[in-house]
Amino acid sequence: MVKIITGTTKKPVSSEILKGFFQNHKELEGYLYIGYPILSTIDGAYSIDALWISPRQGIVIFDLVEGKSPEDYRERQDDYANKLEAKLKGRSELVDRRVLCVPINVVTFAPALANISQEEEDYPLCATEVELTHYIAGLRWDKEGYFEKTVSVIQAVSTLRKSRRKREAHKKESRGSKLKRLEDSIANLDSHQSRAVIETVEGVQRIRGLAGSGKTIVLAQKVAYLHAQHPEWKIAVTFNTRSLKGQLRYLINSFYIEQTSEEPDWGNIDIIHAWGAPGGGEKNGMYYMFCRISDVEYSDYMTARQTYGSRDPFGEVCKRALADAKSCTSKYDVILVDEAQDFSPAFLELCYRMLREPHRLVYAYDELQNLRLQSLPSPEVIFGRKEDGTPKVSFQQSSPGKPQQDIILDKCYRNSRPVLVTAHALGFGIYHQPARNGESGLIQMFDQYSLWKDIGYKVRQGALEDGQHVILERTPESSPLFLEEHSPDDDLVLFKSFQTKEEQDCWVAEEIVKNIREEELRHDDIVVINPEPFTTRKNVPSIREMLFQQGIQSHVAGVDSAPDVFFSEDNTSVVFTGIYRAKGNEAAMVYIIHAESCFDAPSYDLAKVRNQLFTAITRSKAWVRVVGIGKAMDQLIEEYQKVKAHDFRLDFVCPTREQRERMNVVNRDMSKAEKDRIARNQRNLAALIDELEKGMVRPEDFDKEQIEILRKLVESRKGQ
Repeated sequence: MVKIITGTTKKPVSSEILKGFFQNHKELEGYLYIGYPILSTIDGAYSIDALWISPRQGIVIFDLVEGKSPEDYRERQDDYANKLEAKLKGRSELVDRRVLCVPINVVTFAPALANISQEEEDYPLCATEVELTHYIAGLRWDKEGYFEKTVSVIQAVSTLRKSRRKREAHKKESRGSKLKRLEDSIANLDSHQSRAVIETVEGVQRIRGLAGSGKTIVLAQKVAYLHAQHPEWKIAVTFNTRSLKGQLRYLINSFYIEQTSEEPDWGNIDIIHAWGAPGGGEKNGMYYMFCRISDVEYSDYMTARQTYGSRDPFGEVCKRALADAKSCTSKYDVILVDEAQDFSPAFLELCYRMLREPHRLVYAYDELQNLRLQSLPSPEVIFGRKEDGTPKVSFQQSSPGKPQQDIILDKCYRNSRPVLVTAHALGFGIYHQPARNGESGLIQMFDQYSLWKDIGYKVRQGALEDGQHVILERTPESSPLFLEEHSPDDDLVLFKSFQTKEEQDCWVAEEIVKNIREEELRHDDIVVINPEPFTTRKNVPSIREMLFQQGIQSHVAGVDSAPDVFFSEDNTSVVFTGIYRAKGNEAAMVYIIHAESCFDAPSYDLAKVRNQLFTAITRSKAWVRVVGIGKAMDQLIEEYQKVKAHDFRLDFVCPTREQRERMNVVNRDMSKAEKDRIARNQRNLAALIDELEKGMVRPEDFDKEQIEILRKLVESRKGQ
C-alpha cells in the first residue's frame, strides 16, 4: 500500500485524482509525495507536482496538468528528470561507478484531457486511470538495497542530525567513534518524520511527541519547506527557551540550502521569542508585537510578576492583552510554536489572532516536559467558539490521503530504551515508595491511559484500566535497538552518590577531562545540568574551576554567553546550565549534578522536581550520569535500582479516576503565598500532634463539632 504525504500544491484537482488512483490500487507500494521535493533552478526553487518512490518501480515523477492543455509537457519532463538526477547523483550512496542506481521515470498526468492526439514512448502522457495503470505496469526496478537510501535522500534530512563539524575519532571503540556511528544511524531513520514536515493543513495543526522524537527538527524543516513553496509568505517561529534560537536558525538554513542550494530570504522568516521587549531586532517577541499592533499595554516580566505573582505571569498578560485588544492586524501567513507545553492557552490564542486566514498555526509539544504542571486543553477550548457556538478549531479524524491535523511522533530518536524508561519511571514515580502503607507511590499519571500507547509503549501484561495492574515496555520500533547496543546498560545510565559536594564536583570534573582527552568526545558533546534553576550559579563554579586548571574551557549558558546561545560558536567550551535553558537541547554525555534535590519535596512540589529530573535525563542522546549528595541521593538510587530490576519496564497499578484527581489537586500550580500557608499549617499540625502525644493537650480540650468535621474530612479522603 502506498503511503500518501500531502504538501502544499498549486494543482489541487489533479492531485486529488492522483491520490485517489493510489488509494484504489492497494497492490502498489512506497511513498507518494504531493508538492514535494523542492528542486533548485537558476530561476529559484520550485517543487515537483508529485513524486512516487516504489521498491519495484523506482522513482516516478508526475507532471500534473489541471486543465485541458498539456502544452510544453516534454520540456517539463526533461527539466524534472535532469534536475532530480543531478540532485541524486550528488549522493555517493546512490551511485555505482558514475551510474545512478535508481531509475527516474517521468509521466504527465492530465485527467481533464479528453483525447490524446499522440503517444510517445519517451514522453508518456496519461489522461485516465487505465492509461496510468498500463504505464506503471511497464516499469521495473531490480536493484535491491537502494529503496530506503533513496527515500532518505529524497526527503533531504540526512545531514541535519549530524554534527556541525566533522567528527574526528581514531579509536574504534571510543565514545567518539560510537557517537559517530550513532549519528549516522539516526540520520537514516529521520525519514519517518516526513509526514509531519510536509503535510500542510489549511488551519491549525498539532504535533505531539516525546523528548527526542524530533519536534524541533520537524518544525525547522517545515519552515524551510513552506518558505520554498511560498517565498512570499510571512512565517514566524516562536519558542520559550531562548537558547533554541540559534539552533532553529541553523536547522532552517541547512534544510533550505540542501533543498534549494540557496540561502533563505530571512526578511520573510522571523525566529522570535514568545515574550519580547521594546527595542526591536533581537529583543522582538510575539507578545510584544501583538501589544504594539493592537495598541494595548505591554508588561515586562518584573511588572507581570508583581501584578500576577509567580504562578503564570506570561499567561496572565496574554489574557489581558487579548481582552483589551479591540482589533489585531494580521501579520503572518504561518506561525509555528515550539515547546507549546510551556505556554498557557492564551498565548496560542494570541498567535492565532495574529494570523491571516485560514489561520495556519502549527504547535508542537511534549506534555511530559511540562515544567508548569499544567496540561494544554483541547483545541476547542484553546481557541474558543464562533458567534454561532461552533468551535473555531476542531480536529477532524484523519482519513487516507488527507493532511493530518493531529500528528503523534511515537519514535524516540534521541534516548535509548534504558534512558527513556528511567526518565519516565522516576518522573511518574512508578517505583516511588509511598509515605504510608497501602497508598500508591505514584506522583503523577496521564488522565488518558491511551497516551502510553501513543508515545510508544505496549502492554506486556495486564490492562491499562482503572485499578488494574499493568506492565508496559518499549518496542524496538519505538526505541530502536541501535540506540542502546553501543554500550552496556550500566554505562548508558549511571547513578552515583557522594558524601560531600567536593567529592561530587571532583568526580564530575575528572570524568569530563577523561571524556575529552581519552574518549574522543568534543566539548560540545558534554552538558552539565543543575536541575534546580535557582542554585545553578552557586553549584557550578567549583567544577568549572577544576576544568579550567586542566585547560578545559566552559561556560554557563545565558550567563557567560548571549541569552540566545547554548553551545559556544566554536564548540570548544563545555556547557553548564540550569534546567530551563537545557530544554530543547541535547548532548551525547549529560551530567546531572545535585540530583538529590529531585528525590523529595513538599507534596505540592514533588511533581515539579520530578519533571525537572525527567527533562534533564532526556537531554542525553547516548550517556547520562545522575549524581548527588547524601541520603536523598541514596534513596533516589534505590528507586532507580527498582527500574533496573524490572528490566527497564514500567510495572504499576493504574490509579482510579478519584486517585488521579487527587494527584492533580496535590500537583496543582500554586503561588508562593499558598505554598507558605500550607507549610505553616503543616508545621502547626505537626506541633499539635506532638503535644497530643506528650499529653500536653487533650482531645477533650477541643470543640467536639470541630473534631467531628476533621474526622469526616480525613475519612472522606482515605484511598485517594
